[in-house]
Formats: sequence, structure tokens, C-alpha cells
Amino acid sequence: MAKITERKQSSAIYTRKIEKREQSAYIEIPFEMPEGVEELRVAYEVESHGEPKAVIDLGVRDAARVRGWSGGARTGFRIAQAEATPGYLPGALAPGDWAVLHNAYKVPEEGCTVTVTVEFVYQTPRWLKGDLHTHSVHSDGTFTLEENAAIMERLGCDFIAMTDHNTISQNLAYPRNTKVLMIPGTEFTTNFGHSNFLGVTDPMDDFRVAGQEDVNEKLRIARERGAKIVLNHPHCEWCPWEWDMTTGYDWVEIWNGPWSERNARALAWWQEQLASGRRLVAVGGSDVHRPDRFVKHAMPCTWVWAEEKTVEAILAGIEQGRVLITYAPDGPFAELSCGRYRMGDIVPAGEASQEVVVHAEDLLAGDRIKLISDRGVEQELVVAENGSLQLKAAPDGRLFYRAEVWRHFDVVEETLLAAVTNPIYFNLSQ
Repeated sequence: MAKITERKQSSAIYTRKIEKREQSAYIEIPFEMPEGVEELRVAYEVESHGEPKAVIDLGVRDAARVRGWSGGARTGFRIAQAEATPGYLPGALAPGDWAVLHNAYKVPEEGCTVTVTVEFVYQTPRWLKGDLHTHSVHSDGTFTLEENAAIMERLGCDFIAMTDHNTISQNLAYPRNTKVLMIPGTEFTTNFGHSNFLGVTDPMDDFRVAGQEDVNEKLRIARERGAKIVLNHPHCEWCPWEWDMTTGYDWVEIWNGPWSERNARALAWWQEQLASGRRLVAVGGSDVHRPDRFVKHAMPCTWVWAEEKTVEAILAGIEQGRVLITYAPDGPFAELSCGRYRMGDIVPAGEASQEVVVHAEDLLAGDRIKLISDRGVEQELVVAENGSLQLKAAPDGRLFYRAEVWRHFDVVEETLLAAVTNPIYFNLSQ
């Protein structure tokens, strides 16, 4: 399987002659919204056939209401489910009767011609990348919400979760004029461990706890409200998770900030859980608070195979285990497949005769790729030249396979983890 990050698109062009007699009239250019559209993009041009120059305003309606209006201030707009051009309403792009709206504000005697380009960007399963653990001025960070979003956009990332400590105010103040999807989040912060609640604006009313029973209750309430729960930096030397590590959470953060011994301990613990037969999704997060030489946004970067760019689809992709963690947004990419199955899937016993394939891209000469199962490291290969390659192995009674890429970083003069996949699992019983 190759890395897929692009979306399918189609477009239509409409031309409308506007006569002088139509000045001051509202004009519609109808179009049909197809099924499965994730983003609508509209642009228009006006050709005046005389003086004074024509002024034609712009807007759009769906089948139920006007979805936006920018007058003569813009030459185009975009609408997606979670965000839109200022002046336009984000939300569902329901199939059916839509129309581009024009106000023929000024029309010369000879008239004018409007050319409208309507582009449909379809829901396309693809890899999306972002950061699931960041902070802002809403707790102990120094970045504003706008700064966090702008940095992530410059990095080419698709999503961010601003998980401020024991507060939800950041979830109520997200910047709207950004292409980066905001995943609601808060870091449930106790004196004996931290966990992220993702996906809901208000996962708890009170963060204070005095013991394990209180922690269990907070986790129960958060889950009841729809949150996914991440065990954060569980083996950190400063704030490890000292509560119960067997139940109450959905995913585990094995990679927090720059690669370090605490992350190595978390990776080893996760491997033990997998080898014991437990299926546990691993994620990463930068835990960025302020400008720092090494702790930076999307370092590490969490990649998710999602059906579309929505909070629900991204969290669903994580829940399925379709997750890769790289040291940075441009880090090496790796994916596992076994026939029609991919990372996170459980290959049925009857279909486990096919080879497992590790497909890796954006590799550098000297990188070291490891293929790991419940039996430990089964294959290890040093990359000879920049580019991509594949490793193959037979399931042959394994519980799972996963992959790691290690790289030497001259800036710290160390060989560190550069990418780690979640496993592809095998059902050994008929």
C-alpha cells in the first residue's frame, strides 16, 4: 500500500450573461451537490462588456438556507464540515439542490459575463497527520490558540488537539479561520498521572480526585460523554501514571515529545502488552507548551487513516488502530498490510496464509527498519539508499506484526526512533 494523502476532486464551470435590465436583481446559478462531498470550493470572475465596471456580489445557498455571503469582498470561498471561509457556514454538505448567489449590484449598458467554477472535493479515505497533545495560554502554555493553529498549518498538518490541563475553555474559543481541524480535548491532570480526554468539549465537571475510586468515576463520566481516553506518558520520570494501568482508558501515548528514556520504557511496556495478547492502540503527542529547541509541534506526529477529515472519522481511525507515529511531519512513513487487511485489522485465521508486507517511504540511507512480532525482532534491515522499500514475512502463528524505523540524528549525535506503526493482528483460532 502506498501513502495516500490526496482527495478525489471534480469541477464544473458555469457561464451566465447578466443584462443591464437585471441590475439590482439577485441571480442564482443552480448546481447539484453530489453525494459524498467533503469540501466545496467556488471561484468566480466577472467580465465587463462596457463602463462602468460591473460589480457582482457572491454567496451560496443549500436546499434549506443561505450558507454564506461575501458581497464583493471575495473572488471565492470554501466550505467544509468543520471550517469555512469567513462569512460562510461550515457543516454538512448535503446532496441536492444548491446555487451560487449573485447580486447584480452594478451592470454596464452592454452587460457583463460571470464565470463560476464549482469544485467538489470528495470524502476520500486517506492518511491525515497532526498532534494529539498540545497546550496553550488556556493552561500553562505560552502559545495562543491562533499561534498553535498557524504553526500546525505551516507544517502541513491536518488536525490538532489542544489538551490544556483540567480546563475546557480552549474548546470554546477555537480559531475559525484555519484549515487545521480542532479536536476537542483536555488533559485530566492529577498528582499521580495524566490522561487526555479527546473528542468532546466538556468531558468532566470537576477534575479533583482523592483516590482510585475518584479516578475511575472521572474516567466513567468522560467516556459516558463520548470522550476517548489516552494514558499520557505513563512511564515518565516526573509524572508517571500511578493509578490502575489495566482498565479505564482506550489508547496509550507511547511517544511524548522528543524520543527519550521515558518513551523507551513506554514502548517496551506496550510491546509486553501486545505480546501477552492485548490489543492496545498506541499514539503520540508533542506535549508542546512554549517555544523550545527540541519540544516542537507535531514532534512526534500522529498519522491516522481516516474516512474523511472530521473529528469523528479521525477518532474512529485511531480506535481501529490505523495509526503511525513519526518523529516529525516529514518523517519516514511505514505501513503494514496482509492481503486486503491493514494496520489495526485482525486477519482471520483462514486468511493468514498471505504475506505481511511492510511498505516504507521517505527513508534515508542508514535508516534501520525492524519488523517485530510477539516473538521480538524478526527482521532488521539497514537501508542502502534514500527512497522506499518493502519487507515481507509470513504470519506463521504470530499474534501480530509491527514495524519501527530508527535513524541517526546528527544534531544530537544519537540513533533514535523515527517511526513506529501500530500492529496488524492475527486471529490464531478457527
